[in-house]
Amino acid sequence: QVQIVESGGGGVQPGGSLRLSCEASGIIFSFYRMGWYRQAPGKQRELVALISGSGVSTEYADSVQGRFTISRDNAKNTVYLQMNRLEPEDTAVYYCNAKKVRGPDDYWGQGTQVTVSD
Repeated sequence: QVQIVESGGGGVQPGGSLRLSCEASGIIFSFYRMGWYRQAPGKQRELVALISGSGVSTEYADSVQGRFTISRDNAKNTVYLQMNRLEPEDTAVYYCNAKKVRGPDDYWGQGTQVTVSD
């Protein structure tokens, strides 16, 4: 049984930092490209960051480039999103995604809320 579980969300003031974690089980973790997506109220889900199975390649949305860092620890089946200099516009539910590099397998977590406000 595949499980994708996010943690680390919460409330923070503008300019603050949070680190999200996403632990996967039931998959061969290194076979999966991992991604963080977010969905704000009334908006479509959007890509935040991607990381390749090996962790060598990363990709970021323009809105978070230079502020957020995605990383992974394949020994722990975990992907992280370090979020610095948070802005109110970063407020959203953040979702973790596991997409098999070769194949159709595609899994989502339940999401974790991030709220940036004074």
